[in-house]
Amino acid sequence: MSAIKLYNKDCILALQQIERNSVDLIVTDPPYNLGIFMKNRDTNLKNMRKNFFGSAGWDNMNFSEWAESMDKFFDSSARVLKKGGAAIIFMSIIKVETLIEIAGKYGFYYKTTGIWHKTNPMPRNMNLHFVNSTEAWVYFTFKKRTGTFNNGGALFHDFIETSVAPMGERKYGKHPTQKPESLIQHFVEILSNPNDCVLDPFMGSGTTGVVAKKTKRDFIGVELNEEYFKIASERIRDTKV
Repeated sequence: MSAIKLYNKDCILALQQIERNSVDLIVTDPPYNLGIFMKNRDTNLKNMRKNFFGSAGWDNMNFSEWAESMDKFFDSSARVLKKGGAAIIFMSIIKVETLIEIAGKYGFYYKTTGIWHKTNPMPRNMNLHFVNSTEAWVYFTFKKRTGTFNNGGALFHDFIETSVAPMGERKYGKHPTQKPESLIQHFVEILSNPNDCVLDPFMGSGTTGVVAKKTKRDFIGVELNEEYFKIASERIRDTKV
C-alpha cells in the first residue's frame, strides 16, 4: 500500500521536514505569476469564470517576487530529490526561460519543454483572438543527464493531448487550474517506478496524489490553501486501488 504524507502549509516549510534525497519524482503546477497580467488585458475572462485563477490572489506576485519564490522552491527541492530523479514543472510559456535559468543554479539539468493541448478548452474570447488551449511543461533531471524513462521502446512526443479535468474528477470541489488524472499519470508512469516517492509541493486539488496512489507510488503532497487541502485530502483518501 502506498505511503501518503500531506502537509497543509507553505511548501518551503514543508520541504524542510522531508528527508534528504528521498524523492524520486516531482510533478507540480506552481503559480504562473499571470494574475495581474491577465486582469490588465482587454479580456472578458474574469466574467466568464467565477473561479478564474487571476482572482485567487496567489498568482498576483510581481516578477521579482515570483522569481525569488521559484529560487527558494528549486533550492529546497534540490535537498529532497535523489540524484537521477526527475521533475515535471507546468509553467506559462512566457516564464519557461526564467524557470530553466533558476533551476540550473541548483543542479537541475534541462531536458525539454513540452506542450499539453486541451481538446476542449473554454472558448473564452473566441471572437477576439485565438483560443488558449495549451500549457507548457518543463522536464528536468537532477544532477544527472539521464534518469528513469519507462517508454518500453515506444516513441513519446513532447506534445500531450487530453481533455481538461472531467466533472467526475471535480466532484469534491473545483480548483481553477486542476489538471486531469490522465495527463499526470502519463508522467508518473514514464518517469518513476512502483514504490518510488512522488512529490507535489503545489498539490492543489490532489490530482498527483490520486495518480500516485493508483499507480502504487508513495506520495508527499503540500498545499497552503485550507479549502484546496481539504479537497485533496478527501480525493486521495477515497481513491480506490
